[in-house]
Amino acid sequence: MEIDGFLLGLSVFLHFHVSVSSEATCKLKAKFNLSGYKDVEKKKVIIGGMFPVHKTIASSDANTSGLPVSLGCEGFNYRTFRWTQTMVFAINEINNMDDLLPNTDLGYVIYDSCFTISKAVEGTLTYLTGQDEAVPNYRCGTGAPLAALVGAGGSDLSIATARILGLYHFPQVGYCSSCSALESKFQFPTFLRTIPNDKHQSTAMAQLVLHFGWTWVGTIAADDDYGKYGIKDFKEQVEEAGVCISFSETLPKVSSPEDIHRIVQTVVESTAKIIVVYSSDVDLSPLVLELLRQNVTNRTWIASEAWVTSALINQPGVSSVLGGTIGFAVKRANIPGLQQHLLDLDPYADPLTEEFWETLFNCTLDYGTALRKSNERASVFDGTAPKAIRVGPDGLCTGSESLAQLNNTYSDISQLRITYSVYKAVYAVAHALHNLEHCKEGQGPFIGIGCADITKFEPWQLMYYLKNVRFKVPHTDEEVYFTDGDVEGFYDIINWGVEGNGEISYVTVGHYNGTATLGERMAIIDDSIVWNTEALEPPRSVCSENCKPGTRKGIRQGEPVCCFDCIPCADGEISNMTNARECVLCSGDHWSNEAHDACVAKIIEFLAFGEPLGITLIVISTFGALVTIAVGVVLFMHVGSPLVKANDALLSFLLLFSLVVTFLCSIVFLGEPQHWSCMTSQVALALGFALCLSSLMGKAAVLMLRAQALKAARARSKAAAKAAKEAAANSGSPDVIVTNTTNLSDALAAAPQPDVLTSAHQRAIAVMATLIQALACTVWLIILPPYPMKNTSAQNIKIILECSEGSVVFISCIFAYDILLALLAFIFAFLARKLEDHFSEAKCITFGMLVFFIVWISFVPAYLSTRGKFMVAVQIFAILASSFGILACIFLPKCYILLIKPERNTEEMMRPHARPRDGTSTGTSASLATGATDVNATTASTAIDD
Repeated sequence: MEIDGFLLGLSVFLHFHVSVSSEATCKLKAKFNLSGYKDVEKKKVIIGGMFPVHKTIASSDANTSGLPVSLGCEGFNYRTFRWTQTMVFAINEINNMDDLLPNTDLGYVIYDSCFTISKAVEGTLTYLTGQDEAVPNYRCGTGAPLAALVGAGGSDLSIATARILGLYHFPQVGYCSSCSALESKFQFPTFLRTIPNDKHQSTAMAQLVLHFGWTWVGTIAADDDYGKYGIKDFKEQVEEAGVCISFSETLPKVSSPEDIHRIVQTVVESTAKIIVVYSSDVDLSPLVLELLRQNVTNRTWIASEAWVTSALINQPGVSSVLGGTIGFAVKRANIPGLQQHLLDLDPYADPLTEEFWETLFNCTLDYGTALRKSNERASVFDGTAPKAIRVGPDGLCTGSESLAQLNNTYSDISQLRITYSVYKAVYAVAHALHNLEHCKEGQGPFIGIGCADITKFEPWQLMYYLKNVRFKVPHTDEEVYFTDGDVEGFYDIINWGVEGNGEISYVTVGHYNGTATLGERMAIIDDSIVWNTEALEPPRSVCSENCKPGTRKGIRQGEPVCCFDCIPCADGEISNMTNARECVLCSGDHWSNEAHDACVAKIIEFLAFGEPLGITLIVISTFGALVTIAVGVVLFMHVGSPLVKANDALLSFLLLFSLVVTFLCSIVFLGEPQHWSCMTSQVALALGFALCLSSLMGKAAVLMLRAQALKAARARSKAAAKAAKEAAANSGSPDVIVTNTTNLSDALAAAPQPDVLTSAHQRAIAVMATLIQALACTVWLIILPPYPMKNTSAQNIKIILECSEGSVVFISCIFAYDILLALLAFIFAFLARKLEDHFSEAKCITFGMLVFFIVWISFVPAYLSTRGKFMVAVQIFAILASSFGILACIFLPKCYILLIKPERNTEEMMRPHARPRDGTSTGTSASLATGATDVNATTASTAIDD
């Protein structure tokens, strides 16, 4: 109240100051050209109204050489003219009521804003002045007090008038100004409205878009505060929810064919199927005509309340373009008696009604004008016009034309929505006046608990009652009250259905209540909606289709976030939701399935006993062990034979035992790895090969020494033969000398020297070499033993159960030792390969070691190139192949002689045989078991023969 008092004092001061100065300088600068309705005679209170009866102001030649004249208006709007008549009807209805303002007759002053801010300002200033001339800060009228202004139409118009009216704290009640900017009481302290705030509508549009899953929409807004603020609120809400704006266009306020054509091209080229339009019907109309001309179909339009039920937009033929439109409309109501009032209009009542009549029936009510036009047309016929035309003027209205026979917007009361809002605005002012008039003295709201006088109240006093008014609307019983100047945000959701004749019908498919809880605000029946699509189902409007589970969204550089590529998740990653931004990595024991939408347990893999490969390896290993045992049995049965005795039977049995160990240890590699199996398999393999190779090395060492001894004996024999030949030459008997030399060589070969390494030495070498390996394996098992492990890195989809070596250094040293033994055995045997007899064991060992090396050299790349259970299989095959190679090379010739050629198993066959090339002979590995004769003895016996 203190603020109100301050503003009142400031207004009085300004009024007084201007009054004093105006005595000398007051001058009327121009006269406004306003059209409208007035009924102020003998009225107690006047209510102002402002309606955009025309669509725009008339064009001007911009000539400033004369006195400026306020421009007229053009483009009669039947819909808004109905709003004007509704205000007149409501005031007349109130004046006839006994329970509302029974002692007060209301008058009205209604101006045409022409849907233009300048005209709205003209009307406001004129209204405040009280006369046809506008004199700011002055109230020149002497009649009834002004109550409030109902209007001024669109949001832009109301904002302009509200800024002026707010200076004087003059009440204003808007009926179709829904712009959210008007909610600011700091800028517009006296503005109230009976239409919901656009914040509710913007939220409703956003929820509608989200309800149907549209993420790619275009927006079109009028170039005014209504369009700009409405579409701004809508964008903020949908973009926060992840919806992208494909395009955003602005409708020009002044018709521009170039701009309209550009907007239509944008709509055609865009992939967005949903277009939200925040505009009045007047601004949108040129765009709709161009859309029809270019036949732009397959789009769904989201309409704001300003045009969703407008007959200006719903013209014949728009169903192909706008059919299926969904929009939000304010509350609808039936107003009894209104249609009769509209039809009983007197065409001669005032100029505005005359213009309406003449525009509607395409005639003129002025006889002189009709006669002039008739004569102009008659002159075209050069006096040959029909007599009927020359007798009476053509195009003259009778004034008795029937409005009821015309099915036009003016008389159509099927969708009374803004009309109902006008009706409520008038009743809001009337109820506020009623409360002011019936204030009880001593119980008033003003300073000193006073009341205002209905005959001379101030605008700010009525403003108090208007802000706090609460009433029920006649015929509908809707309760109206203002909360900070706004009413509740309730809308009907309207769908543009198409009837059989191609006309548009408005079907209510849901409701929106902005005051309800968030989850209950919108109620919509999806199945009842008619869509403007070929499939007759909700359209899809997305820049990119949803990314299915198993993929993730990859944002396209430089494009909105709704435009993306669906990138498949990498192996081992999943996404189990639509439009996942990232793929989730599966845990160590899990892997992505084929669709990459779930983590599944990895396959546990090891070389099992029961699978075909495992069974095959067991059979081969068992077969190898049995064959080895069979060979041992054969040797045991012929243990006393020359062949077995010549090759050290005990060492041969040790060698066979080691081969049995290597054959059987391969079976331990099969099955699920355990601690015992990991240690046993590797250690048994290392020890088995150590015993086998060390035994072969002992045999080869003996053979090598024999070969070296024989080589030395031959050298001495050749020297003795040479000396004998020289002696014979000196004696003159060369023939005798040659014969004796041959006999000398045979005798020399038949007298071998004893071995440096005996059988005991060979066995000791095998045992010591094996003990060294056993000691190394023991240290390995104590410090860093092999252990079972889960290998999750070798293969993505599998967990390989395998044995870890524990220490790469230890296992490398252990098997390097076996390789060293094999290498020494090979070298020794190779050096002894020229020991020639019927059975040369040195050659057998040489070939056996070659097979061993070939197998294991081939094993290394094969082992490194395989994974999982096949690594174990490759290792077992290498063990078996090398074991079979040694067994075959060493024992197959012996078994052949023992079983197939027993006649060769004699002492004679174990002795040396002569060389056919020079008559000399070499020793045999079997016959040289007892040693070679000394060169001196050979020389002595030769001398005796001579």
